[in-house]
Parts: sequence; C-alpha cells; structure tokens
Amino acid sequence: MADAVGRHGPRPGARRRANRRDARRTSPLAIERRWNEATLLVFSFLVVIGGFVLVGLADTPDRATLAPRVVGFGILILGLIVGMHIAVRRLAPRADATLLPIAALLNGLGYVMIARLDVRRTNLAAAQSRWMIIAAFAFVTVLAVVPRVRNLEKYRYTLALLGVIALLLPLLPVLGATINGARVWIRVGPLTFQPAEIAKVLLVLFFAAYLADKRELLSVATRRIGPIMIPDVKHFGPLLLAWGVSLLVMVRQRDLGTSLLFFGVFVLMLYIATGRAVFVGIGTVLFAGGAVFAYSAFSHVRTRVDIWIDPFADPQGKGFQLVQSIFAFGSGGISGTGLGLGTPNRIPYAQTDFIYAAFGEELGLLGAGALLIAFLLLVGSAFRIAMRIEHPFSKLFAAGLASILGLQSAIIIGGVTRTIPLTGITLPFVSYGGSSLLVNWIILALLLRMSDEAEQHDEEHASSGGLTDGGGLRDGGARGGS
Repeated sequence: MADAVGRHGPRPGARRRANRRDARRTSPLAIERRWNEATLLVFSFLVVIGGFVLVGLADTPDRATLAPRVVGFGILILGLIVGMHIAVRRLAPRADATLLPIAALLNGLGYVMIARLDVRRTNLAAAQSRWMIIAAFAFVTVLAVVPRVRNLEKYRYTLALLGVIALLLPLLPVLGATINGARVWIRVGPLTFQPAEIAKVLLVLFFAAYLADKRELLSVATRRIGPIMIPDVKHFGPLLLAWGVSLLVMVRQRDLGTSLLFFGVFVLMLYIATGRAVFVGIGTVLFAGGAVFAYSAFSHVRTRVDIWIDPFADPQGKGFQLVQSIFAFGSGGISGTGLGLGTPNRIPYAQTDFIYAAFGEELGLLGAGALLIAFLLLVGSAFRIAMRIEHPFSKLFAAGLASILGLQSAIIIGGVTRTIPLTGITLPFVSYGGSSLLVNWIILALLLRMSDEAEQHDEEHASSGGLTDGGGLRDGGARGGS
C-alpha cells in the first residue's frame, strides 16, 4: 500500500486503476445500454422468427413438418444472439447498444431469404448457418483478444503487408479461382474464400495509422493551382497508391465492386482526416479518369455500363439479370407479394448480388425501405462511435470501418436498383457468402470495442476530475486528445 500512496494521497496510476474497478462494478451506463440491447435483440429475434414461419408456411403448409424446422432455427438464432450478447455484456459493457441488434436483424432476415430462395435444396441455408456460427465465434474472439484497438497501430506495416498479400492471393495460379468472371477467390480443397474481404480491413487499419501521423501535413495548403490551394504534391502518395491498387484489382481480378470500394473508402478517410474538400475533388478526377480508361480498355467494364444504360437492349442475354430485378421491384409494389409468395428465384444469383431485389418483391417498397433504414441506422451508429473517440488512430479506423459498411451497401443497392452500374459485391450481413459475413462480424466487434474504450475513457476522466491517461490534467470540461 505504501507504493501506491504518496504524500498527498494515492498516486495517479493507482487512482486510475481504482476508478476502472469502480466503473466496471457500478457503471449505470453499462447497465442501461446492455438492457436496451437485450430489449432490441428480443425484437430482432421475433421479427426473424416471424419471417421464417411465413416462408415455411408458403413452402410447406404442413404444420407437423414445419414445427421442427422452426424450433431448430429458433434455437440456432437464439443461441447466437444470447452468446454474442453475453460476450458484449462481459467484454465491452459500455459499447453502443444498437449495433448488435441491427446486425442480428439483418443477418437473420438474410438467412430467411436465403432459405426461401433455396427452392432446389442445394444446402445454401445450411452452409450459411455454419458460417453464421463461425462468424459469431470470430466476433466473440475479437472482443476477447483485442483489449485495446489502438494497440494495433504498432503493427501497421505488418498488417498492411498481410493485407496486400491477401489482396493478391487470387492471382496465384495454384490458389486463385475464377467465379462468375471475377478472379477474387482462393480455393483450398472444397472451401472457397474471398481474401479481399479481410484485406480491406487490414488496409483501412494501415491507412488510419498513416493519416493519424500525417493529417496535419495533409491539412496545410502550400501550393496554388489557379484559385485552389493544395498541400505539397509529395503528400498525395497515399491517394495515388489507393488509386493504383484499385486499378490493379479492376484490371487483374475483373472485380469492379472491390475496386470502387477500396478507392472510395480511402478518399472518404482522407477527407475525414483533413477536412479538405480538395481531396474529394482530386479523388473524383482520378476516379473519372480511371473509369474512362477502364470503359475503353476492358470489355467487361463496357458491358456493365451498357447494361446499366439500357438493360432492355438484350433482355434475354446480358441484361437478363437486371431486367428481372426491375420486374421484381415492380411486382412487389408498395406492400410486396408476401414472404414466400413471390418469384425472386427467377433472378440469377438472387441470394448474393440481388438479394435486395428479392426483398423488394416479397416485402415491397415498405420492406425494402425498412431494410435501407436499418442500414442507415447501422452506418450512422458506427460514425457516431467514431465521433465519440478522441484518439486519432482509433477515430479514423472507426470511420474507415463505418465507410466500408456504408459504401458497400450503397454500391450494391445502387447497382440492383439501376442507380449506378452493377458491381458484384455482397450486401453486408444479408447476402449469402461466408467470407463477407465473417469479416462483417469482425468489423462489428472492432466497432463495439472502440465504443467501449471511448465510454470508459470518458467515465475515468469524469471520475478522476480531468486526469488523463498520461497523468496530466485537462482544462475543465474540454475534450482533448488522449
């Protein structure tokens, strides 16, 4: 006790540890948020179970056959929800209360639609359920083994190297596999995995660490081009690097969606870090130049754009998928045909690229709009977490993860609704696909961890009268960097 107590009372380190112990025991915020989360999870569970029952009744009206399926599905979903909720309650008690229920709702509804589309009993639903279990385990594991996200900043270059390797793995003749025209998969025995999913998280982590160090240099304009002031040209390296990586992915892997996602996320992070709209303008120019080059040089890009402009020019050929999507939305109308009562399985690859169109047909404009609102709430909550964080790296990393979820959702929904040319990426938490689902739950765990860190930091600051992690004192009430 003598080591912890000085002449004027407890030392700062001992005081901080005592504050942490007290906050863990009696934090009203932690108690309130976890009960709110539990209430929202009950609502999500009831909605998902109700949807599964409706799909089951449309498929097999025999109640004796349906009951075991509903019970089995209910046990699976309830077990996953309860397990993840307990993990958050124990490992990140102060974390945001809305992320997990929204993600559980989206994941559950996605499974319901995948089961509904699996009319030929090709075990899509069974495979997705296995990936849901693996993803839930990964979610809990990340919360358990990553006590502080900011510690990852120390391994930025190692993780960036792993991200680049993962991105380029599909180009290896031994491992790479081409599926539906895109070479973004690796095949190991009977398993296929899309390494670009984990690569985007690792590269965003590196970019967040880089911008946290260089944001002041990037924010200072030192050169004039006409009426516009820009930073020194040598600081545009990250933007040009991101542009080059996106072009490489588009050219070598024929993956338009991943290319657009990488570049868009990096431009957004650059703007968030510096607050300078000039980077958005330069990024737009680079994107436009790359798009024009790709359209003139690559037939698959030209085909996607031509289908977007006029899908009815070849409705039984290249435009068939998009035409069927348009008809699906039209058939759904305002309220939809009802779960299990439409024909969304006429759309090729409806369980992956066009699952939003399947919801649009069977749930109508109201259901598709509700799904869109759920994504807006998910992304908005993620950005709210980023705004609450004070540490520069964690703030930018959270913003980058939020940008991944938001931009990926916007790209695929925009393509399905013919707002932009179609790209082959998945709808987060909803579409069929193990690698995408796994990485999305890892992203959610990282966001919850950063949310818990931010709230714990605020509680310790309030309880210690302005004492920071570094042992200094802050001006009363001011929120400075940690």
